[in-house]
Amino acid sequence: MDKVKIRAEIMWPYLDRVNDYTGKYQVDLANLSDAAVSALEELGIAVNNKEGKGNYIVCKSTKPIHAYNPTGETLEGVAIGNGSKAVAMIGFYDWTYGAKKGRSPSLKKLVVEDLVMYEGGDAPVAITDDDEIL
Repeated sequence: MDKVKIRAEIMWPYLDRVNDYTGKYQVDLANLSDAAVSALEELGIAVNNKEGKGNYIVCKSTKPIHAYNPTGETLEGVAIGNGSKAVAMIGFYDWTYGAKKGRSPSLKKLVVEDLVMYEGGDAPVAITDDDEIL
């Protein structure tokens, strides 16, 4: 087996823009079922766990990540938000960096079944020395 199909909740999608911290396109696939965790671990992919995300993996890419709706149409220009439900085809790639090596998940296809639109919040306000700090 070289890939698995999993159901996940999308979190922190950077599908069409690069994440400032990692310099890559990426998406967290969260709240994975026990069966999905087992299948991913059989592929040699480490699954993380964090409060608010449950079991999750982070898929990164050097190229934009394309998302599709259930009929196969590309979701271009759609602001996919946290909490969107999706089915993802996950493969893997092996890497070596210096003395380290590992296996990371590779997102082969992302189909959004239940879209939650991203609604951006207010822009952050800079704190200046003139502001009263409580």
